[in-house]
Amino acid sequence: MQAAARGFRKLHIETIILRKSRKASTSPVKRACTPTLAVRAQATSQKKGIIRAGALTIPCALGKGGISANKREGDGATPLATMRPLAVYFRGDRRLPGLSEVRLPKILIREDDGWCDAPGDRRYNKPVRTPYPASHEKMLREDRLYNVCIVLDWNMRPAIRNRGSAIFMHIARPGMKPTEGCIALKPKDMSRLLPLLSRYTRIRILR
Repeated sequence: MQAAARGFRKLHIETIILRKSRKASTSPVKRACTPTLAVRAQATSQKKGIIRAGALTIPCALGKGGISANKREGDGATPLATMRPLAVYFRGDRRLPGLSEVRLPKILIREDDGWCDAPGDRRYNKPVRTPYPASHEKMLREDRLYNVCIVLDWNMRPAIRNRGSAIFMHIARPGMKPTEGCIALKPKDMSRLLPLLSRYTRIRILR
């Protein structure tokens, strides 16, 4: 029974994250009400950026490899692309203000939640249950990075080998240190941004 429950939750989470939104292409009202987030590298560093959403301007950390139009697994780069937020993982014991207002599916992080980053594995760039035999990230971390973790739709339909995995928008390390390719924000700025996000949001990474 326990194995069956684990398998059901894996399928449920994947359905939440990977399903296509039918309304996204048919609801001009909702598209108009949801901002496009422009993420641009700062003039002084490709590893630091600025997020602009309407009148809101927020600093962020970018990948240690800068911004790349040819994103590859392990290069540490943030992809030069337009992406869509799909779902939000969150820590139940470290909830941020603004989380209840986000208009995305929410997934409570559990001890056995993981994300596969092994290019040769059939579950590449998908959620997995741990322990898992191939390389993967643990979603339940000791640090604060995934207290709130927004899944972006980079390299998912389909997942192309070595094109990069686990591109998220998450909490930044202290000092806004560069990421492994994700977009990272201070906790207070994440709280300001969360209410603006929905499946109709587009996140444009610019140089």
